[in-house]
Amino acid sequence: MPATLDRSDAQPSPTSPAGESDTETRLLRRLLGRPRSAKEKLWAWLGPAIITVIGGVLRLWDVGRPHQLIFDETYYVKQGWSTVQNGYELRIPEGYEGADADKLFTNNAWPQAYGTDADMVVHPPVGKWLIGWGEQLFGINDSFGWRFAVAICGTLTIFLVGRAAWHLFRSALLANVAALLIAVEGMSFVHSRVGILDGILAFWVVAAFVALLADRDWARRRLAAKVAAAKDSGQFVGAMQLGGPWLGLRPWRWVAGICLGLAIGTKWSGGFFLVAFGLMSVWWDLGARRAVGVRRYYSATFVKDALPALVSMVVTSVVVYVASWWGWFRSTAGYQRDWGAQNPAVKDTGLQPDSSLFAWLPDSLRSLWKYHLDMFNSAASITSPHTYESNPWSWMIQARPVLFFAEYPKRGEEGCGSNECAKIITSLGNVSIWWVATVGIAVLLFMWLLRRDWRAGAILAGLAAGWLPWFAYQERTIFTFYAVVMAPFAVLIVTYLCGMALGSERASAVRRRVGAIAVGAYVTVAVAFFIFWWPIYTAQVVPRGFWAMHNWFPSWI
Repeated sequence: MPATLDRSDAQPSPTSPAGESDTETRLLRRLLGRPRSAKEKLWAWLGPAIITVIGGVLRLWDVGRPHQLIFDETYYVKQGWSTVQNGYELRIPEGYEGADADKLFTNNAWPQAYGTDADMVVHPPVGKWLIGWGEQLFGINDSFGWRFAVAICGTLTIFLVGRAAWHLFRSALLANVAALLIAVEGMSFVHSRVGILDGILAFWVVAAFVALLADRDWARRRLAAKVAAAKDSGQFVGAMQLGGPWLGLRPWRWVAGICLGLAIGTKWSGGFFLVAFGLMSVWWDLGARRAVGVRRYYSATFVKDALPALVSMVVTSVVVYVASWWGWFRSTAGYQRDWGAQNPAVKDTGLQPDSSLFAWLPDSLRSLWKYHLDMFNSAASITSPHTYESNPWSWMIQARPVLFFAEYPKRGEEGCGSNECAKIITSLGNVSIWWVATVGIAVLLFMWLLRRDWRAGAILAGLAAGWLPWFAYQERTIFTFYAVVMAPFAVLIVTYLCGMALGSERASAVRRRVGAIAVGAYVTVAVAFFIFWWPIYTAQVVPRGFWAMHNWFPSWI
């Protein structure tokens, strides 16, 4: 599949499919390119589905090992359980903070790890609900349950990346390449086996991205049908020609709004994707209206596409986000739950929740507002140095991965056959993917800005939403593993480059064969890298020298 549409895609078909006029067929060609065969569509579903099953087995196999809280699991595994039990998070009692509380979970004495007071936390509840439901399903004493939800989210992400590649490239081969690459991407793999929030965030973001790609196809088919009907009947004149038709409710956009609301309800950084994806989707609408001959495509897009998108995406996301706090709303003892009742909105404090300007708001919403102010201030204060903190400049090249877990058994301990062994979980991504994607950013920028390839722009929009905002928070204590939400877009960058390597459908057989060999060799290398690092992703007991072989740079230790 080439990186740009074949010229043949722009030519009218000699015959139109049943139910389509010649005008509609020509418009569909212009808007969506060459129709794909039933075989191509089948393998675009079946191939990624098979890879997803294999990737799911890898993610779920022995996911409860080690039976210890890993890195930030110390927060989210505990908070997940208290959230499903109470509707809100409970504070760890004095005397049991940190490692002491973690040992309670490891030794199945978890009730002692909770006090009776509500805890103030810095992340919304969606991810913790999912983690908690996994714990509820398998039992809080089972570490498999601690990580079940993230494993399922990581597994489904494989299929979604494959579907994203299909919508972008209309190539079953590239859909399978993308699914396979995300299945062997190390950071995504590790985040599918550690009970923290970032892998869940990545799942909702990719789900929203795929929904908007599906909406693009749906909207363009509907636009082509409506405009063709108007042209064939001689009614594509006057107001219809100036603005084009209304497209209706657009169900996939509502799905995207729901997914983005759940992404923001997992971590606030999901809001960056709402902005990027919303602008991206409306820009596609503008291009579609212009392509079918609408004259006032700017004003028409604003009125008939952007304003409805404001409701279906932005308003829906806000409603879903607020609804995700339902456990806190139902409670009487959640953090700041009764703040509104204790602080009537009668003060002259401007844009504050106790201002008389907001007396019309229910106490519960003012209480939630106050809670969010506390969350923001607490998050902004996290500036203390950390051994594994990193600058966003280094994320694409994986300069400073996080050591999530490390133990060093001696000979005879846990099957160690050397004088000293290592048992490691690192967040290092598959560098054969990340390093190529880093170079690929320049290629996609060229193709988007100078060749007007919408696919390059779409992929870069996702990457930018997950990466660029963090440059404004460099004073904060932040980590490379936040880039796991960028991993699907890094994979799509590489997939785009693979499409360029394969060559156009009009290229010679020799050219295509050489391209296929190059792509096959690259994918083999990516899989080999994953196999090489797999013991270091899954806390296998290995000789200390074997662990040292993986530390190519001092910053990787």
